[in-house]
Amino acid sequence: MLRRLAQASGLRAALQQWTPPAACERVASSSGCSTSFASSLRTEGPAGSWQGVQVRLKVHHTSPGLKAYKPNTPGMRGRIITARKDLWSGGPFKPLTEGLRRTGGRNAAGCVTARHRGGGSRRVYRLVDFVRGTGTPAGTVERIEYDPIRSARIALLRYDGFAGAGLDSADSHAYMLAPAGLAPGDRVTCGPDAPIVPGSSLPLSAIPVGMPIHNVELRPGKGGQLARAGGTAASITKKGTDGYATIKLPSGEQRLVSLACTATIGALGNAQHKNVKHGKAGATRWRGRKPRVRGMAMNSVDHPHGGGRGKVKGRISQTPWGVPTKGHRTRDKGARTNWAIVTSRHKAKH
Repeated sequence: MLRRLAQASGLRAALQQWTPPAACERVASSSGCSTSFASSLRTEGPAGSWQGVQVRLKVHHTSPGLKAYKPNTPGMRGRIITARKDLWSGGPFKPLTEGLRRTGGRNAAGCVTARHRGGGSRRVYRLVDFVRGTGTPAGTVERIEYDPIRSARIALLRYDGFAGAGLDSADSHAYMLAPAGLAPGDRVTCGPDAPIVPGSSLPLSAIPVGMPIHNVELRPGKGGQLARAGGTAASITKKGTDGYATIKLPSGEQRLVSLACTATIGALGNAQHKNVKHGKAGATRWRGRKPRVRGMAMNSVDHPHGGGRGKVKGRISQTPWGVPTKGHRTRDKGARTNWAIVTSRHKAKH
């Protein structure tokens, strides 16, 4: 930055004769100085103006919630991940963990049912409490943790009545999805009388209309199934007299859910997860995803897009088994839960 300013017309001589405050006025009046930088130079002096430039450059390169790497290697040049400086740096709470076996994309018969799966780093599954019903005791957030299984952050709770250090067990603690704004030391409660604050779990009948919610149940007592990804939130648009509420989901779909089902207040944190860039192919392999071969690069016996001379597809985009891939509806027209969908996500986009 200093080199560019020194090379600008009229600034080189001014910098060589640097004697504040006269030098500040000479730099501000030169042709290579911008209007905003000149005003800050006249009012704050050289120290304040250069501090502002440094802050501006820092904000330009990294957005809040993201971490960019220095381009030391080609793989790190474009790598951007979510910031984890405020998260717990240790391991998970072991009483609430289980081993996670890999399937390699195969079912019990050994047949591949999910292609391009295999390898990746070993992971430990955290037992997250998605139910958090009326009988769940109140607790205090001990820490916010990273979970390799999901895009949202998780919070470790210590229930009331288990204050001793020797009482660390699966009964004294629980994991929950961490909404935005939840911090260590916050109190979290459940039930119809719980306060309307992020992290509180209440029945839909006790949640105001328009309030952002997540971890929404579809059946009372089964546990939350909707709006569980990082940065997502649903909202109640209407409460009916028939015992159902209309929920607007992140996809735009509007769905009927029983008022007896529970949901958690607030939008989930880690909203910058959608802006992550792996930077290299190896980062995808760390996540257990293998390379994909394009259908056009295959032979005609292997894929509908394969074969031919040159780049010839010959038909619409489809899977190796002939199912269209762009805009084709795969939901069963006679699905049992069609009655609960008020507005389809496809119609909500228009």
